[in-house]
Amino acid sequence: MNSFQYRRVNIVGAPGSGTTTLGRALAARLDFNFMDADSFYWKPTVPPFKEKYDPDARLAMLLAELEASHASIVAGSVCGWGDNLEDGFDLVIFLSLPTKLRLQRIEAREISLFGGADPAFLAWAAQYDEGRLPGRSRSRHEAWLESRLCRVLRFEEDQAVDIRVEQIIESISRPA
Repeated sequence: MNSFQYRRVNIVGAPGSGTTTLGRALAARLDFNFMDADSFYWKPTVPPFKEKYDPDARLAMLLAELEASHASIVAGSVCGWGDNLEDGFDLVIFLSLPTKLRLQRIEAREISLFGGADPAFLAWAAQYDEGRLPGRSRSRHEAWLESRLCRVLRFEEDQAVDIRVEQIIESISRPA
């Protein structure tokens, strides 16, 4: 679909809201490069998610990847990574779902990938709407979304990925 007017898209939302799944599907549909912010945030370790990249290094790696691509979708929160990245998106898609559903999805994913879900990770993901712990939170995302200079699409209900992709394409075909 070459008529898609946006070239740098960020899909952000609560843990378990489907940012990566939607990002992969939308990128495949549009023939865009797909990137997961976690790949630039976490160093590859066994077990995973134990060691973070230096903030300057992760920013440089992601910006270089974006520059090398004609069009990209980045799934995941990049809040606080740097203005040159954050202001470089021309479309941001925000996803949110009820906590119970998100936790069910996370637990199923963690069991499938790692044989079990880390209780500390589930507790951190569960508090997203309240924002009691460091990192991603609803209030932090809302403030970040308010400061975006680009178009923001919001989805706060559960839908099949293919339906969501069609909704996005339909939404961007209408004037902002």
